[in-house]
Amino acid sequence: MNRVLTLLSVGAVLAFASTQLLANGNAENGKQKAATCFACHGTDGNSVDPQYPRLAGQYNLYLQRVLHEYKNGDRDNPIMKGMVATLSDQDIEDVSAYFSGLPSKLDTLQGHIGGDK
Repeated sequence: MNRVLTLLSVGAVLAFASTQLLANGNAENGKQKAATCFACHGTDGNSVDPQYPRLAGQYNLYLQRVLHEYKNGDRDNPIMKGMVATLSDQDIEDVSAYFSGLPSKLDTLQGHIGGDK
């Protein structure tokens, strides 16, 4: 039984560590690389236009996944596909680190869900 618990503990530590490794990125570099994002998403990642998502405070790995999905075509948005086309994996990690580290101004979903008034 102790061996099973030890193996489970080691597995949990490895899973956590690999998630942290995937989330790495340099936020300062990301701020420079995200300059083109600011026009729609705001310099602080809190877009005031409801057609553009607020990126500030989003989960780092979520932002990475979404950017990869735009890049590989799993998400179909011609504007975003063009924006991410030249981003490397490191660029995506850096931009995600920047936006995920910003404070969100989203305190309620009211008016931020399709169909809300």
